[in-house]
Amino acid sequence: MTELNRLKGPMSAPASGRDPQSLVILLHGYGSNGDDLMGLVPYWRASLPDTVFMAPNAPEICPGAPGGYQWWSLTDLGRESRAAGVRQAAPLVNAFIDMHRTACDLPNSKVALVGFSQGTMMALHVAPRRAEALAGVVGYSGMLADAEALQAEVKTRPPLLLVHGDADQMVPFAAMGQAEVEFKALGFEIATHASRGLGHSIDEAGLRLGGDFLARVLSPVG
Repeated sequence: MTELNRLKGPMSAPASGRDPQSLVILLHGYGSNGDDLMGLVPYWRASLPDTVFMAPNAPEICPGAPGGYQWWSLTDLGRESRAAGVRQAAPLVNAFIDMHRTACDLPNSKVALVGFSQGTMMALHVAPRRAEALAGVVGYSGMLADAEALQAEVKTRPPLLLVHGDADQMVPFAAMGQAEVEFKALGFEIATHASRGLGHSIDEAGLRLGGDFLARVLSPVG
């Protein structure tokens, strides 16, 4: 539990005032924090009135970014560094998911992950390796951190939505297409959207697509 205390961050209770029927966990990018991604919630609350949103701060303080955190030290975007980083942080993310899912009395099928940049790398690593499928993953401006190991380690195939600006100077836009190829080859349901002229950010189209996707995968059966 001491380790999990490092993942504290803001939360937003269901807009309906009722008990949560679903959970969305927002994983922020390098040098950011949970408060930053909570800015997405007002766009989605109306279509997800019974959803609780949580945005944990990553476990490590990010050097040179006051108030910012990192999932792992992003010294470079090389495959070995990325693979080691997501593996280092994955147990904490999984424990966070399970702790709050259990507290809300929700099955895995009512939990979705939303990531941005380094947070997307975490979401795309963690979700396919969970024994029970999550509802889905929305990944903004990210990449598949350890594609080489995915085929051998995939356990479940939640639906995926990837959105990326084609003018991104932080994470290569090509990473979205590369991830799409990998996931499709493994039988995942995956949708992608290229935001024209957008840098390392989220635009209105991305917000709308993300909200529609979450409402679909978390909607009550029947």
